[in-house]
Amino acid sequence: MAERVGVYVCHCGSNIAGMVDVEEVARWAGANLKDVVVARDYKFMCSSLGQAMIEEDIKKEGLTRVVVAACSPHLHEKTFRRACENAGLNPYLCQMTNIREHVSWVSRDRAKATEKAKALVAAAVERVKRQQPLEPFFVKVNPATLVIGGGIAGLQATLELADAGYPVYLVERSPSIGGHMAQFDKTFPTLDCSACILTPKMSEVGQHPNVTLLTYSEVEEVSGSVGHFRVKVRKKARYVDEEKCTGCGICVEKCPRKVVDEDFEAGLGYRKAIYTPFPQAVPRIPVIDVNSCIYFERQKCRACEKLCPTGAIKFDQQDELLELEVGNIIVATGWKMFDCRRIPQYGYGRLANVFTALEFERICNAAGPTGGKIVLRDGKTEPQSVAIIHCVGSRDSNHNEYCSGICCMAALKFGHLVLEKTKAEVYSFYIDMRTNQKGYEEFYHRLLEEGMHFVRGKVAEVTDAARRPEEAGKLIIQVEDTLMGKQRRIPVDMVILMGALEPQADAKELGLKLGISCSMAGWYTERHPKLDPVATMTDGVFVAGACQGPKDIPASVAQGAAAAARVMAMITKGNVMIEPVVASINEEKCSGCRICNNLCPYNAIEFDEEKQVSRVITAMCKGCGTCVAACPAGAITGAHFSNEQVFAEIEGILWDAIHGNGGQAKQQAEAVSV
Repeated sequence: MAERVGVYVCHCGSNIAGMVDVEEVARWAGANLKDVVVARDYKFMCSSLGQAMIEEDIKKEGLTRVVVAACSPHLHEKTFRRACENAGLNPYLCQMTNIREHVSWVSRDRAKATEKAKALVAAAVERVKRQQPLEPFFVKVNPATLVIGGGIAGLQATLELADAGYPVYLVERSPSIGGHMAQFDKTFPTLDCSACILTPKMSEVGQHPNVTLLTYSEVEEVSGSVGHFRVKVRKKARYVDEEKCTGCGICVEKCPRKVVDEDFEAGLGYRKAIYTPFPQAVPRIPVIDVNSCIYFERQKCRACEKLCPTGAIKFDQQDELLELEVGNIIVATGWKMFDCRRIPQYGYGRLANVFTALEFERICNAAGPTGGKIVLRDGKTEPQSVAIIHCVGSRDSNHNEYCSGICCMAALKFGHLVLEKTKAEVYSFYIDMRTNQKGYEEFYHRLLEEGMHFVRGKVAEVTDAARRPEEAGKLIIQVEDTLMGKQRRIPVDMVILMGALEPQADAKELGLKLGISCSMAGWYTERHPKLDPVATMTDGVFVAGACQGPKDIPASVAQGAAAAARVMAMITKGNVMIEPVVASINEEKCSGCRICNNLCPYNAIEFDEEKQVSRVITAMCKGCGTCVAACPAGAITGAHFSNEQVFAEIEGILWDAIHGNGGQAKQQAEAVSV
């Protein structure tokens, strides 16, 4: 019995209709494609009226298959499947074809775009006729959640879930939670003390009964799928027994080895070989840096062990591998600072008094290496003039083309702190001033009133080569002032580089473990940039904070809470639907070669030792098709991706070639095939 296919072509306002003649595509499909009994076009097919039209046709015309030519299936496939289900048709007998992103948005010729849309509709019709009804299945959701990253976004997500009564594993690679915010002195635009608003959250997370805190730990491996992930975490050896340590600090105090702190103090301060990153660290358990410790270097010293009152030092401690089972994962791994040495003309690393933004944060901080005094690299001279250079490594086609988002406001904050603590003149060199959040514009005007000098123009060079007597001993900013329309040389004592925010160096590596993708710049990609900014294309894995893109603190906190809310919704529901578009193995054809076992990126194929065949774990399969393509025996089939369907789709997309020339092309092709 022939199928009865309905074709629905969406205008999407002018998004599709502006380039594709959708009325012609619908008319042509109804007149020329075999088994198509209804073909309509509509302004917005995803609207309630568009869906009602499809439902009505399914009931009235007895449709057995539906094709919707519209936007990406990522956006509205569920919408049209639901419409089919409402009308009593199996939702997996609906096929979407994308004539917006694949045709309209990438075409300039209306006639050619219309022909291409016809080809895609023909392909979808041939494919959908061979689809089989599928039934989704459900799996229970483990109420435990893994949060990766202990910055402000990760802390917020952790507390939201823990306060709701759900268990949370918080994994942080540093010895303490807190992230970059723990390094800051004040936050813009309210100038709150960063530590004052952060440390209560850190303390709450550290003491919360529903939180298992795993600091100095990293995720090694992730398997499973939404509702039931299995995660291996490497808990690195601190060489300190966490059960016995009281955090008294005697070991740190008595340690004879002092080294430069390249992490928390950004290279401006010192720490001991056994250390806690900062006084408010959570947990307050020190860690031994084996690269600096005298015992690990020469097998001598052990002063910390001898003086520890509780015997907590364990030089023979080893890394531990922990295996966790969780239902969902929230990724909040944050950002790293652009290496300003990559722009040598700004002199960082060569000119002593050129600082990065993170270095200046530590200089301003009362708990920092200078006790909050703004001084030059010699540690005692107060600058008389300070230059702040925006967009170092961002909005730059040589490095990062994106805007880092927070640099303008951070520069204004630095300007305020310099004016507050010194009598220095402050110059801000900017391309555009971007102050578009609540209270930001008012803060900009406050700095104008406080006397900060703004120079619009991209700095060409920072040099110590003086040309005039007043430039001697100074750093000279060479810049084109685009408002005055002339080149300027401005001598200053100190330069602060507002480096770009960049993705973590290992973001792609972690993304591969989690099955989530990164943008070209390296930020994690969300499911939809506007409508679903915390979900990813892997069900059960969410992103929060600056690992998705540059963000300020309020936006990071909001995303952390949003990701936690999405997880709570799934936990409360109790189970989650799994798409039935998965692979299956014909055991009679399987040779037991195990090639598929090794290639599956989701570890969704197991080997039956007794039968010597492989088997797909359907709850873990994502239907990616890797195993289908790799199986040498052709024993694996992907639901909705059978050879018959793919070849039919190819034949459909070549309708003009096959049916052209009075059908002779098809006859010639069949003759060649025979």
